[in-house]
Order: sequence, then C-alpha cells, then structure tokens
Amino acid sequence: MGRYRPPQPPSSKYITPGGREKLQQELDYLWHKKRPIVTRAVSAAAAEGDRSENAEYIYRKKQLREIDSRIRFLRKRLEDMVVVDNVPDDQRRVYFGAWVTLESEDGLESCYRIVGPDEIDPEKSLISMDSPLAKALMGKSIDTEIEVETPNGKRAYFIVNVVYENKKVCEG
Repeated sequence: MGRYRPPQPPSSKYITPGGREKLQQELDYLWHKKRPIVTRAVSAAAAEGDRSENAEYIYRKKQLREIDSRIRFLRKRLEDMVVVDNVPDDQRRVYFGAWVTLESEDGLESCYRIVGPDEIDPEKSLISMDSPLAKALMGKSIDTEIEVETPNGKRAYFIVNVVYENKKVCEG
C-alpha cells in the first residue's frame, strides 16, 4: 500500500515559445525514436519464452509503460498550453517572460526569468511563475521593494531591472 499524497493544485498553463519547443522535441523523441526501440526489445524478450521469470521482458514492459505515460502527459499538456510570445506594453513592470534583476537586503544582486512550471531550471535562473518569488514580483515595477516569505523567514528585495528578451540578459 502506498502513501497517500493529496492532489497538487493545477500548475499554470503558460509557456514561452522556447519551452513549448523543448516539450514538443521531447514528445517527438519519445514517440519516433525511443518507443520503437523499446517496443522491439519487448518483442525480442517475449520471444525468449517464459515471461513470468524473464527479467529483460519485465524491465522492458515497465520501461514502455513509463514512456507511454510520459507521452500521454506531454500530449495533454501541450494541447492545453498557452504560448506567451508578446511583450507587454509597460516593460518597466514584471510579467511572464521577464528577466528580473533583484538586489537583496545585503546588497547582493541576482537575476531570474519568470517562466511556466514546465520550464524551470535553477541552473539557468528560470523560475516558475507559480513560485513565491515570482508571485511577489508579478505586476511590480522597477525601483519597487518586495517581501517574500522564505523557509528562513521574510526577505526583502529591490527590483533593479526588468528586461524582456528570449536570451539570458543577466551577468554571471
């Protein structure tokens, strides 16, 4: 019996054009390249005889179920996505797709891009629009101070710059 996990709130359905392209490439790879290889491996393992004790067959069937599950998820997710590719009229305010430079209370600068939940990548400074920091930033303008609740308590940040470009515009 597994542990009960309450259902997660639905994530936002917004995505950048680049993020959508990555999800589409993953779907194409799984459907056209990976799945046919695993399907052939399942057939070959099944031809070896007794399937109940055939580790290769059991492993490949599990792998095929995981691929099919991911394919179903990607198809449904891509169908429901809203691609945001326009720049807002007021580019001094923080909205979806913005690169935001923040200065913390101790004078350290950090830079983040607000993207959809399917695109997050901390190494590339991409944060989800559903994150507490992004929620606090949305709609705010340059030269505004915001407060964010973190696991270590409230932190204050000052919005230094807002830029709308597809490539990383922050230093570092």
